[in-house]
Amino acid sequence: MAKIKTVYVCDNCGYEASKWQGQCPECKSWNSLVESLKSAKVSGFKNKNRGASYSSRVENLSRFKSQKVERIASGFDEFDRVLGGGIVPGSVVLVAGSPGVGKSSLLTNVVSNLKGLYVLGEESADQVKLRVDRLGLSADFEVLSETCVDVVESVISKQSLVVVDSIQTMWTEKLTGMAGSVGQIRESASILLQKAKETGVPMMIVGHVTKEGTIAGPKILEHLVDTVLYFEGDGKHEFRLLRAEKNRFGPTDEVGVFAMLDKGLCEVKNPSELFLQSEGMSAPGSVVTCFLAGLRPVLVEVQALVNSTNLAIPRRIGTGVDQKRLLIICAILEKHGGLKLGDKDIFVNVAGGLKLREPASDLAIALAIASSYKNKAINKKLVAIGELGLLGEIRKVSFLDKRVKEAKSQGFEKVVSAKEFGYIKKGINQVIGG
Repeated sequence: MAKIKTVYVCDNCGYEASKWQGQCPECKSWNSLVESLKSAKVSGFKNKNRGASYSSRVENLSRFKSQKVERIASGFDEFDRVLGGGIVPGSVVLVAGSPGVGKSSLLTNVVSNLKGLYVLGEESADQVKLRVDRLGLSADFEVLSETCVDVVESVISKQSLVVVDSIQTMWTEKLTGMAGSVGQIRESASILLQKAKETGVPMMIVGHVTKEGTIAGPKILEHLVDTVLYFEGDGKHEFRLLRAEKNRFGPTDEVGVFAMLDKGLCEVKNPSELFLQSEGMSAPGSVVTCFLAGLRPVLVEVQALVNSTNLAIPRRIGTGVDQKRLLIICAILEKHGGLKLGDKDIFVNVAGGLKLREPASDLAIALAIASSYKNKAINKKLVAIGELGLLGEIRKVSFLDKRVKEAKSQGFEKVVSAKEFGYIKKGINQVIGG
């Protein structure tokens, strides 16, 4: 059989060295050499079992019969929605997120529902039992306190589901680097992926993120797995969003909404109720808009505060909105909306801690600023949906019918969009008044 040896390969240029060096001799980059496995060529070697699993013949794809894949329900409808309808047998899902966002809580729920195997790389079995008791889950599933991926590989075939928490703690005896190094993460993920494909056992891997928000380790880790999920949220708000950045078996535009409560992680069937206050009088500077979380319309409140400033340069501060977009909206209001904002501080906030990433919320932000500027409240049963152009026009947005339907279902009576007003100045005069 082929002889296996380790080499050090540069991540930037691919230069190979027999031993580690601080600087790559080829591209002069620092700390880029990563330990990797390499099979040495053996003359006259022939693999007799090559045809057992793979065929080297060129065949027409139409000869293969279509197969219906029976997806596995995780017990979380929101989780299944993001995956595309459930867990695909033999798939490998990478779940990443900030510390404390709820990755372990989510996957503990899933492994408890499916009675699978939980591989503990960071916690002890006693700690997991405490979390299971706190969440009120069934403890009828297996745990394995092991960080050597070679041991984990040997027990995968007997399970219905395997959760590895986390890939940064896994290591293999084939490499000499420490756990968490680029080479160990890449090789451990490759071993787990190959075993999942061979046995058909679905696998979920927890991944750490860096302070920049990207998944720690080599980029090839995201290329290897079938699905990459990001679990987003912070400790200041109870909601959590689960997004698919990559999905070989489903769409990437679906979003699952969860809430972190005292009893644990819970699904949110109606996200609009989470981000809207059902009681209270409308006040100047408050406007409701509808944004798309994937393909799901969600209603959210946009708040604005316009106040006189003593500073030479007025402040434009937005929380939950793009800062550059806020500056553009303020310029449009001053040029085409008839508002004199040169001596005003403007603060914009999205209630609930959400982040509005699409331009369909432009109209709501503009009306909220105008409402606070004029100190006149807007009808609390009104929803504003539209994009603003640099000429002051209100532009159409995608999936408007779906957004309007969601607004009507939540009891809102009037929707302001490009259908009602062509330009922002007319919209301000009609909605707020002079």
